[in-house]
Amino acid sequence: MGVAPVKIVFAGTPEFAARCLEALLESRHRVSGVLTQPDRPAGRGLEPAAPPVKRLAVARGIQVHQPADLKDAHFQKELKETRPDVIVVVAYGLILPQAVLEIPRYGAVNIHASLLPRWRGAAPIQRAVLAGDRETGVSIMQMDAGLDTGPVLLQERIPILEDDTAGTLHDRLAELGAKLIVRALSELEAGGLRAHPQPANGATYAAKLDKRESRVDWRESAVAVNRRVRAFDPLPGARARLRGVELRICRCAVASGRGIPGEVLNAHPSGVLVACGEGALLITELQRSGGKRLAAAEFLRGFPLSAGERFET
Repeated sequence: MGVAPVKIVFAGTPEFAARCLEALLESRHRVSGVLTQPDRPAGRGLEPAAPPVKRLAVARGIQVHQPADLKDAHFQKELKETRPDVIVVVAYGLILPQAVLEIPRYGAVNIHASLLPRWRGAAPIQRAVLAGDRETGVSIMQMDAGLDTGPVLLQERIPILEDDTAGTLHDRLAELGAKLIVRALSELEAGGLRAHPQPANGATYAAKLDKRESRVDWRESAVAVNRRVRAFDPLPGARARLRGVELRICRCAVASGRGIPGEVLNAHPSGVLVACGEGALLITELQRSGGKRLAAAEFLRGFPLSAGERFET
């Protein structure tokens, strides 16, 4: 006799969560409803836009709820009446109160894009790149009242590649998270999954990104600047100013060279070489505010640079 499918209420909002929802919809488990954040203004016209999870759920005919918070007694009563086996939470953005955590028979499980207890919090992918971590991964965690503090049910590691950006790492971790949650629910229903408390040591907090952090400080080492560029790609982008013009550094590599921090050492079609506090950065792709991402050769045709010019520090 086979193991019965798990009845799921899914709670998530951005693209990372949508990929996990899609994997669950393609699995033998049953998604009975979706919780996601309210529509937010977006684009030039600031028209209300549905988050990725809502768009996918509507397209697949899944009932969507967008409560402003989860403390409402009427909402909790409706959720209880659906009798879910589990709530799967992925980058939802709202805190689940204890009363909600206690509704499903398996509680709530979270797909978190880090190797817990490292990088608890809102921006684990970007913080791992910014810190120069060599590896990261996905943790499937049993949720409790704390912030990403619950016991871990499953965990899998992947390396952070030298040229990984937050964007490329996001895509690899989303794929891994989608695979792991399907496996976790099957093992949970079969009784073969054990929860392991997180270690007391090694916890770090992945604070939400502050746009001010995206400003390049040329006094940092080239290694640190390179990490910042990769951590803030694709959004909000690493920013620097030259001749009073706001520029976005989209792609770069650590190189050899010495000079005053922020000094342009060479401007060649293959890249713009800029001195840092230690070493130099070869910028191979740039963008002017409101413009397109351009390879260095194309960028320099419209914005010529000369050795000796300096970025603002």
